[in-house]
Amino acid sequence: MKSRRLPLGDKNIIGAKVTELRKKRRMTQKELMAQMQVRGVNIPYSSLSKLEGQTRAVNDKELIVLCDIFGVDMNFWAETEE
Repeated sequence: MKSRRLPLGDKNIIGAKVTELRKKRRMTQKELMAQMQVRGVNIPYSSLSKLEGQTRAVNDKELIVLCDIFGVDMNFWAETEE
């Protein structure tokens, strides 16, 4: 598995959690993209990579679909680990 070459950005607060959830489910970015596309969000690979790297903003439709895919509610993304 490749490690991140660049530090996380500050364009969203959910990217790191998306990566964590995806990896816990042993899902590739391509598999996540396919799941999003099935739910009506056509996201290019580069955009998903930037989303996870927190270098692009997440739109509302993407957020709703990610909640559905990972079985979490909107509040999950705002929760911080202590």
